[in-house]
Amino acid sequence: HWDNPNGTVERGYAGSSIWKWYELPERLDPRYTDYARANASIGINGVAINNVNASARYLTAEYLGKVAAVAGVLRPYGQRVYLSVFWAAPKVLGGLPTADPLDPQVRQWWAAKSDEIYQAIPDFGGFLVKANSEGEPGPQDYGRTHADGANMLAQSLGRHDGVVMWRAFVYKAGSGDRFAQAYEDFQPLDGKFDPKVLVQVKNGPIDFQAREPFHPLFGAMPKTPLVLEVQLTQEYLGFATHLVYLGPLIKECLEADTYAKGPGSTVARVVDGTVDQHTLSAIAGVANIGSDRNWTGHPVGQANWYAFGRLAWDHTLSPTAIAQEWTKMTLTTEPAAVRTLTDMLVRSRNIYVRYTTPLGLHHIMGESIHFGPQPWLAKAGRPDWTAVYYHRADSIGLGFDRTATGSNALALYKPEVQKQWGNATTCPLDYLLWFHHVGWNQRLSTGRTLWNELATRYYTGADSVLWLQKQWAQVRPVLRRCCQPTW
Repeated sequence: HWDNPNGTVERGYAGSSIWKWYELPERLDPRYTDYARANASIGINGVAINNVNASARYLTAEYLGKVAAVAGVLRPYGQRVYLSVFWAAPKVLGGLPTADPLDPQVRQWWAAKSDEIYQAIPDFGGFLVKANSEGEPGPQDYGRTHADGANMLAQSLGRHDGVVMWRAFVYKAGSGDRFAQAYEDFQPLDGKFDPKVLVQVKNGPIDFQAREPFHPLFGAMPKTPLVLEVQLTQEYLGFATHLVYLGPLIKECLEADTYAKGPGSTVARVVDGTVDQHTLSAIAGVANIGSDRNWTGHPVGQANWYAFGRLAWDHTLSPTAIAQEWTKMTLTTEPAAVRTLTDMLVRSRNIYVRYTTPLGLHHIMGESIHFGPQPWLAKAGRPDWTAVYYHRADSIGLGFDRTATGSNALALYKPEVQKQWGNATTCPLDYLLWFHHVGWNQRLSTGRTLWNELATRYYTGADSVLWLQKQWAQVRPVLRRCCQPTW
């Protein structure tokens, strides 16, 4: 969850937070149980209940009592509670002059806090950490590494059965290609993390775009268990306004072959520990639920919650089969309508890509809000928050050259992957502008020039939304009454 103490949800589009901190621990909202049951039905076994841009308030005695009450509701359904923690909490709450992970007082503070947490929540799952990222404090503020910070927290857990999930979403202002920055920070630390630490890596190297190549850290840290992080809330995929079924996106990442130990070293097999023989494994989804009556805002947003749970436990499942399962259980069992709705769901992600970021365009959305297009954005708080940083449009062409003639970020992948994406004439069109600056008049494999192919994809993508609307109108009469949307 990216839920905040004041009831807001960062990048949430389904109402306010379900956690009513002002009522806890005295009153337990019945929806907590409904939520736990829904999670249990798809095998979700852990809930990080607060935003990674964390407030230190959750570590106070007052809030630990509230968190313990939530844990008591989730526990019978096989779910452990985790907390996102604010790195500078020893200063904010403990009055210490530093949050240096090697400082003895800091280490003592975290050890005592861990004991306090486990006293209140005996089955506490552990800590999730966003540090030295987008203004959040962290160990690098003191000249330490991410491993220094993660290991200190892991050691603070002591004898307790908990873990530390340390996010690898980091990028420094003013440095090179943002695509490579998490790799540059974390790959050299492989083998230096405590056994209780997992490094949590987003599916792609930028930030939950509608289509990204798999993150180069997958397959590059064999001594460290990696968590795959996907985003179910549609921050860059049209909020709760656009229909985008994420089963194909998640599956696409899981099936991507890293070639870390030869063919078949897929992201799925890296994450589940098969490739490198790790016994500790995890997959995380940024929740898309809120206080809206249908949980997710969009009438079929629940399909993404469902698909995440299903693929987490069986990455061999087909997104089509998952969509069909969800449709039958949620919307209708009428055979023709099930076929229509399943087809809509499965096609929706590619349709969205076509009318927003075709051919590998990325990060050209509206500033800050991340909704709608703003490819003209040339000035922001830092260069890699602009659109022009990514699309590199000029009089010659369009796209970010990440080959040896550009940033060379492609070299972070194994040679087999470089071969797939390294040649502009053979690179799959879905990834073309991720890795190449292509001339406007360059003829593509479709027979059209780059400009004409862009225009074709934008227009056909928009036309496909009209098709989606017509398909929905056809099946609407047979939808279950509880699922009838008002739009």
